[in-house]
Amino acid sequence: MPSVRSASILLPIALLLVAMTSIQSGAALAKGLFPLIGPEGTTALRLVLAALILALVMRPWRARLTGASCRSLLAYGSALGGMNLLFYMSLKTVPLGIAVALEFTGPLALALFASRRLIDFVWIVLAVFGLWLLLPSDVHSTPLDPMGMLLALSAGLCWALYIIFGQKAGAEHGGHTVALGTLVAALLVAPIGLWQAGTALFSVDLLPVAVAVAILSSALPYSLEMIALTRLPARTFSVLMSMEPAIAALSGLLFLSERLSFNQWLAIAAIIAASSGAAATLRGKAQPIVHD
Repeated sequence: MPSVRSASILLPIALLLVAMTSIQSGAALAKGLFPLIGPEGTTALRLVLAALILALVMRPWRARLTGASCRSLLAYGSALGGMNLLFYMSLKTVPLGIAVALEFTGPLALALFASRRLIDFVWIVLAVFGLWLLLPSDVHSTPLDPMGMLLALSAGLCWALYIIFGQKAGAEHGGHTVALGTLVAALLVAPIGLWQAGTALFSVDLLPVAVAVAILSSALPYSLEMIALTRLPARTFSVLMSMEPAIAALSGLLFLSERLSFNQWLAIAAIIAASSGAAATLRGKAQPIVHD
C-alpha cells in the first residue's frame, strides 16, 4: 500500500530529525553550564552520566573482552572523549552552528581522502570555500575566535578517528561498543573536568540539567539514530545527517540568541552541500555518519 510505504520512509526520517534536534538542543543546554563548571567540567559530567545511562540500558558487562579488543576499545573511547571535550571547549567562543559545521569537516575529509574523481574535488572546493568564509576578516562585525575554530576543527579530526576506530571496535564488541566506548571516554575526561571544576562538579543543583544534557546529547539521539539506521540506506542516512550544522545554527539562534552574519550562514550552507554531496556520490558502500 502506498500509504504504508510512505509511512515506512517518513518515520525513520522523522526520527533522525528528532535525534539531530535533540543533540543540538542538548549542546545548547550544556553551554548554559559553562559559567558554573566550564566546558571541561560539563563534558566530564555529560560523559559520566551518559556512561551510566548506557550501561543500564545496554549492560556492557556482558561483553567478552580480550587484550586486543581492549586496545581498539581504548582508541575508540579516546577519540570519543577527545571529540566531545574539544567540541565543548570550542563552544565557549564559537557559535553552535559554526562549531558543528567546522566539526563536520573531519568526517568529510575522511570520506574524500585519496579520492581522484572530479566530482569529489567539487565537494572539496565547496568545503574550502565555506572555511574561507569563516576566516577572521574586517568584513565581519564579530570575527570568530581563531582558537575556538581550531578546537572545533580538532574535534572534527577526533570524529574522523572515532569513525575509523569505531569500525574496528564495533566489529569486536557489537551492540556493546558505544556503552563501553563512552565508559572509556568518561574515565579519560573525568579527571580533566575534576581538575578544572573542582568540587563544583558534585553540586546537586547541577544534576537535573546535567542529566537532561546526557539524555538529549547521548542516550535519546543514539537510540533514535540506531532505529533510523536500520530502516534507511546508509547513503540516505549520511545525506540527512549533513543537515545537522543548520539545525545547530537554529538551536543556537533559538536557545542561545546566537545571530550569525550572512557570510557565516553561507559558510554553513557550503559545508552542508559539500558533506551531503560527498555522501550522495561516494563510490561503494557509504559509511553512515553517527555523531555520539
